[in-house]
This record gives sequence, C-alpha cells and structure tokens, in this order.
Amino acid sequence: MRAHGRLGDCAPRRLPSRAAAPLLFGHSLQPVNSIMPSSTSNSTKINWFPGHMNRARREIGEAIAKAHVVIELVDGRLPFSSRNPLLHELATDKPILTVLAKSDLADPVATADWQDAWPGERPLALAMSDHKSVRAIPKRCRELAPGRGGPGRTLRTLVVGIPNVGKSTLINTLIGRRIAKVGDRPAITRRAARFELDSDLSIFDSPGVLWPKLDDQEGAHRLAASGAIGAAAFELVDVAGWAVCFVAARYREELTLRFNLHEEIDDILGSTSDDPGDASRAVALLEAVGRKRGALRSGGYVDLDRAADLFLRDLRAGKVGPISFERPEDFPGDHLGNSPETIVDPVD
Repeated sequence: MRAHGRLGDCAPRRLPSRAAAPLLFGHSLQPVNSIMPSSTSNSTKINWFPGHMNRARREIGEAIAKAHVVIELVDGRLPFSSRNPLLHELATDKPILTVLAKSDLADPVATADWQDAWPGERPLALAMSDHKSVRAIPKRCRELAPGRGGPGRTLRTLVVGIPNVGKSTLINTLIGRRIAKVGDRPAITRRAARFELDSDLSIFDSPGVLWPKLDDQEGAHRLAASGAIGAAAFELVDVAGWAVCFVAARYREELTLRFNLHEEIDDILGSTSDDPGDASRAVALLEAVGRKRGALRSGGYVDLDRAADLFLRDLRAGKVGPISFERPEDFPGDHLGNSPETIVDPVD
C-alpha cells in the first residue's frame, strides 16, 4: 500500500474521453470524464503539527506526571499508525491501558488479529459511545493501580490519543452526560480538563496530539483518510484516491454495494493499472462514485472534489462498511513492537 499520484495538483480541466486522456503527473489517465480540482500546491506530502499541539504536548506531559494510569486510545481501524510515539516518551514509568477505539467501524476480523498481535497487554476493543462496553475501562484501570482508590486515595487517569480518536466521546459516555466537547473534526479539545468519574476515580481529557513529522506517508494517508488530520494539511482528492483504491483492493464487495458499482467495478479494475504511481484507477473509481451520487457539473462532468468529499464522509462514518486500514501482517517482523517513527521537535 502506497500513496497514489498527486491527483489534486492540476488546474480545472475537462477530460472528454479515454481516447483523449492526457498525462497527469507523467501517467496516462484512462476513463476520465471529469473536472479535476484546482490546486497550486507543488507537493501532496501530509504534515500537520499546529502550534497549539506543542502546548498540548507540554500539558500532557504535566498531566501524565500526576496520573496513576494512562489510557491510550488508538483508532481501531489503524491501530499501529495511530499510536503516538510521544506518549511512550512521556509515560515511561506509568501503566498504559490501550483501547482500540471506534472498533464498531473496523473490520472485526482485523480487530481480533490486532488484539492477538499487540505487544504487551491485550488491548480492549470498544465503541466509544457504548455505555456497557466502556465500563470495562475503569475496572481495568483499578487493576493496573491496585494501591489507588478509596477514601483519600483517588485514582487519577489520563486519556491520550491522536486528534478525533474519540477521547471526549469516551468521557461523555463514562460520565453519562455530555460534558466534554465533541466534534467530527480533529483538534476540538484544546486544553486538558479533569472530570470526576467516581468518588475515588478521576479522568483527564487531553488535546489530541500528532507527532511533529509524518515521515511515513503511507501511515499519513491512513490517518488523513480516517479523519485524524485537518483537511488543510492534505489534498482532498489525493487522499480520497488513495482510500478508494485501498477499499477496492481489500473491501471490493462493500465498495460495490455502497455505491452500486456492479456494472462499473469489473471494467475499472480490469482496464486500469494497480501501480501506485498511476492515478488512473483512483480517478476512475472516484468518477464512478461521483456519477452515482450526483457529484456533477454542467455538461455532465464529474466534480472530483465533491466525489472525493462524499466518499471520505461515507468511509469515515462507516457507511461503506466495517473497514480496517491496516492489519498486523502489513508490518513485518517485530515492527509492531515499535511506535511510528518520529522526529521530536523542541517544546515551545
């Protein structure tokens, strides 16, 4: 799995037919009858580390020092790529409870494989809005800190994770009412906040933090496709193109059913290249989605920006089906024992 060609780096253009298909980033496009999105960017490399995240990292470090147990939320659809290596730098002497969040959106077979393959203690796999299942979290926290709890010995826990992984949703579910701010875009929570869960157990919500440089661009595309990275940091069509090709390869039936591509899918996959450097398959699939969902401009041309947005919205909401962006076997050897590579910048 590698990122596809830079689909968003061209001015608006009408591409009338397969026969007249021009070159896009040095690759011949096949079935194109669309208006390409406008963009003046010279690179589609994904990098997102807003200024407030340096402050957030400092606050998280201070909160970890006061916590007895750290609750690490990773996205159940991409558990490895969503692990934040900064956590293991900051919480070297704290017990960590890992939770595969949003597991209701993930492929259940892949989730079970991740639980079996996870280094260290077996992680919990939960839906953040399921009141019954999330009650396993405080129970496990008490087991990890047996000397805490009871009068005068409050067990302090801290929830950490990347942006938009479900930290605030988890806290609201545990408390039973909406207290922490929740949204469907990253960086909703900007400052750490403390909530009392039980008389002897408190929980801190923390801002979502990404690592300073996303050196693994394959992982960066997974993060962007999942909704963890702000839209300003990537080319919409580039990420949607990567994602739709990934889903077509691993979850073809789900893609076909969701967008009613029964007549098109065989032709698209049979007439386009699976070479990651060739954008033709990504464009053809997004065009098919756009036609089915009415993402058209005058003249019947597909608006790839709208098609990309529609596809990513459905994908992130689980409407395409339960999908995992990675499996343990995607990471050879003992690579799972390590967090994603990071270059740590000085804290402001």
